[in-house]
Amino acid sequence: MNLFDVYSLYDIEPVAGKGNYVYTADGTEYLDLYGGHAVISVGHSHPHYIKTISEQLAKLGFYSNSVQNSLQQRLADLIGELSGYDDYQLFLCNSGAEANENAIKLASFHTGRKRLLAFSKAFHGRTSGAVAATANPKIIAPFNQTDNVVHVPLGDIEAVEHELATGEYCGVIIEGIQGVAGIVMPGDDFFIELRDVTKKYNVPLILDEIQSGYGRTGQFFAHQYSGIRPDLITMAKGIANGFPVGAVLISPEFKATKGMLGTTFGGSHLACAAAIAVAEIVKSENLIDNAAKVGNYLIERLHTIPNLKDIRGRGLMVGFDVEGSGSEARKQLLFNHKIFTGGAGESTVRILPALTVGTAEIDKLITALKIQFE
Repeated sequence: MNLFDVYSLYDIEPVAGKGNYVYTADGTEYLDLYGGHAVISVGHSHPHYIKTISEQLAKLGFYSNSVQNSLQQRLADLIGELSGYDDYQLFLCNSGAEANENAIKLASFHTGRKRLLAFSKAFHGRTSGAVAATANPKIIAPFNQTDNVVHVPLGDIEAVEHELATGEYCGVIIEGIQGVAGIVMPGDDFFIELRDVTKKYNVPLILDEIQSGYGRTGQFFAHQYSGIRPDLITMAKGIANGFPVGAVLISPEFKATKGMLGTTFGGSHLACAAAIAVAEIVKSENLIDNAAKVGNYLIERLHTIPNLKDIRGRGLMVGFDVEGSGSEARKQLLFNHKIFTGGAGESTVRILPALTVGTAEIDKLITALKIQFE
């Protein structure tokens, strides 16, 4: 049997990882400044992460959500403490797309409406509702096409209000920072305006913090720089350092009924153990502060390279553009300098390392970029 050929693959196979580095079978070391799409939040093979998962697996890896699982409440308490949303409710699932699906469903249940407002260049996932909210026709199958989702230009509050005034919308969904679009910042002022207009029309605001959340930007959530509080917040990627976990934070105004949402694997014992370990590491090692500090250092150093354009982002979610092909630039960084980075569009390079990264690793990137682009 062959694999379904949907991925463009580098001819590299990491077989081990430690901290901010991964290694191939022959021992070649690569600096990981991409974290597998912003998933690796506490570094590879962190000893507390390994210990916590191993101990849980030795006891019980899985049972269904038909029984008590105190690990779920332990995780909810930690996320509430770290995020400042301890008055919200937690629903656990398996991925970012699934988190967005459930947030959209909750908004529709809550309002009794069916239309969703999203933004240009948005990426919210590949499952049915999430991909309909994604502004990329290439990945939307005919089955997923729907008039229930409308996209307006990011930053255009007048277009938002024009749509919401119809009274047809169950929700507005927006990323804390658009990641797949290439690190596009909605702006704090726009978030404030958006929160005001969604309240005016009694439309739930869904913040997709799947890539921009969990401390990556130097706040627990990117939207917290603006001071707003959304109705629903979705998370995944960094929440469990590679174990598939997604989550929705749900405002107290949303009331649960039995069977309203559900999942087979979400919130399993092993999944919770992985996520608890990450939360404990983020807390004990002050990784959100580290993301802010090292992220500022990264942006500062990138500005010393004159051939880089439009340096943008917050914390350890940073992008910049290069002359010519971004894909070629990333290949040169990977094969010439042994550094993993990410991309978006034709010319963008994305930097999304673990929150444990230090200035020494950033200096290696800057040295490589200066060789490559000066």
